[in-house]
Amino acid sequence: MYEQKYIDREKSWLAFNARVLQEAGDNTVPLLDRLRFVGIFSNNLDEFFRVRYAAIRRLSLSGISGEKYLGGVSAPQLIKDITEIVIQQQSESLRILGNIEAELEAENIFIINETQITPKQECFLKDFYTQKLSPELVTIILNDLAVFPILKDTLGYLAVRLELENEEVRYALIEIPKNINRFVVLPSDDEKQYVILIDDVIRFKLKNIFNIFNYKSVSAHMIKITRDAQLDIDSDLSKSMLEKIASSVKDRRIGEPVRFIYDSLIEDDTLHFFLDKMKIVETDSIIPGGRYHNRRDYMAFPNLGRYDLLYKPNEPLPVPGLSLEGSILEKISKKDYLVHAPYQSFSYLTKFLREAALDPKVTSIKITLYRLAKNSQVISSLINAAKNGKRVVVQIELQARFDEASNISYAEQMQTEGIELIFGIKGLKVHSKICVIERTEEGKNRRYGFISTGNFNESTAKIYTDVTLLTCHQGILKDTSKIFEFFDINYRVHRYKHLIVSPHYTRTKFIKLIDREILHALAGRKTHIKLKMNSLSDFKMIDKLYEASNAGVKIQLQVRGICSLIPGIPGMSENIEAISIVDNYLEHTRVYIFGNAGLTEVYISSADFMTRNLDLRVEVTCPIYDLEIKKELIDNFNIAWKGNVKVRYHSYKLDNKYKPRNHHAPFRAQLETYKYYQKKIEVIEQVASPAN
Repeated sequence: MYEQKYIDREKSWLAFNARVLQEAGDNTVPLLDRLRFVGIFSNNLDEFFRVRYAAIRRLSLSGISGEKYLGGVSAPQLIKDITEIVIQQQSESLRILGNIEAELEAENIFIINETQITPKQECFLKDFYTQKLSPELVTIILNDLAVFPILKDTLGYLAVRLELENEEVRYALIEIPKNINRFVVLPSDDEKQYVILIDDVIRFKLKNIFNIFNYKSVSAHMIKITRDAQLDIDSDLSKSMLEKIASSVKDRRIGEPVRFIYDSLIEDDTLHFFLDKMKIVETDSIIPGGRYHNRRDYMAFPNLGRYDLLYKPNEPLPVPGLSLEGSILEKISKKDYLVHAPYQSFSYLTKFLREAALDPKVTSIKITLYRLAKNSQVISSLINAAKNGKRVVVQIELQARFDEASNISYAEQMQTEGIELIFGIKGLKVHSKICVIERTEEGKNRRYGFISTGNFNESTAKIYTDVTLLTCHQGILKDTSKIFEFFDINYRVHRYKHLIVSPHYTRTKFIKLIDREILHALAGRKTHIKLKMNSLSDFKMIDKLYEASNAGVKIQLQVRGICSLIPGIPGMSENIEAISIVDNYLEHTRVYIFGNAGLTEVYISSADFMTRNLDLRVEVTCPIYDLEIKKELIDNFNIAWKGNVKVRYHSYKLDNKYKPRNHHAPFRAQLETYKYYQKKIEVIEQVASPAN
């Protein structure tokens, strides 16, 4: 048997981010979308260091080896391994970015620096600097400060070195403003288009900024610091949860440094000055980079009107039988519907809430919220409902990482409007995506609702694949109501007839489902397991899947991100295949399919097979009873499995090897999924209007 049993989750995550970087380096991806993938790669890496790397660093500093929690590797060794991998990935990202810039030039798009500015552009930039950039600049002379300033987490800074005429060296810091677009589109007299980063606009104006100093040379190199973003919530009983989270988010700005990135061309004395003043030591992750950091900003690179250099957008399709014009509640009262974003429109969910807000027969709306859009239609619909006299109960997760401040703001807004808020359960994040409304019909109370795999967020619904079940199944929705009772009185553990709910039942239920497939296999019956999720890292669940493989159960895994399971190893996992799809949309759907000797069961879920989802969060897994929807979800899984474009294998090598085509025509799963829904509409239209 292969001696390694699990892949370290951090290294597996870094392999996922390498898949994102592969998209940036893929010549078949439209050029401006390749820049977007560079930005996504960088943004992912920032969050990784703020959370996962920070947690390992804490473990290392505590003196605990952490091998039990880290799959057999010690925390100090893992920190070293991560830094080496990231340095290599950063080098690769710089190479890819250089290639992209060269290809942009072939398209007459030029990203220039301060040494390449024409006289006409110089006039434009002088005005831009005076009117927009200069008022936003924060510049600090550092040498004589008693206390070194706190550098903000993940912001970009220019480390400035001034050599005066008297040979004295002074250092300064310029904060690159985050509320101005990083990229400035410059005027042009010809067919060429020019873009400059505001970093270089600042470099262009260094003489103006430091003209009070009698210097003989000035240089500016970019640096960036990443801080520990873990929330340390105090136990003061006199404070509300809202106050505690707000205070903890504020404290995040002074979290311990976990990564320092610098321009590799920076002078040695400047680098050591900043490392010394910021108390960054060799055991921290110190990473040399290029001229520009915060490459996450490339996600907002201007399109310059060059839509030929972007993926052609697919307009969200209608859900057959469900209209945005008529009553959604009336339709749902007759059958279940599935909304698959972004292939289909998220607007069905906001239409559901808007209708419930106005319907005189609706008495209450209860919903869980995790991540919300900047200008959330969901929130406005809930406020509208409260203004119409409905009882509105919202469980909003204040600890949704990096959305804490936004959720606090929304919570305060909803409180003002009379909405009842639930701030979660001590020790448990609420990650479930559920909504239930109560409606009086013929003197009786009837429930309607929806259960989703993703957030109720109009913005991310355009790029995250997620499914939402719209249902009037009274058993499912009675269970959903019990979850809100659990939020209110959480020492009482409810029993559920239909839903599988973490932290009490999810692990045991999935183990039972896998055990049933094992029994079928041992009895010689046809059996299979098909699981689609974001991450698979729980060792006990991995062991159970290994057990099923050894019993002869055929297992197909679609795991977008972390996959600590090692597939295809004789004597351990030879009946398991695992793939990852990274493409234009972010694969976010969780679907679990169990063959059950021909009586197939299908579930959708908010939970991955991670310890936190199974044991430390409130998650909801919902069975699919409607045969048409069940077939749709199985079809979706099989389409993705058939894919041979953008599909990589998971393996112990972490080499992101592409699935071979074996002489088959290219089959891009996300595009084929869109075609699948187009075809469903065409079939219905043909039935409705048969040819003469």
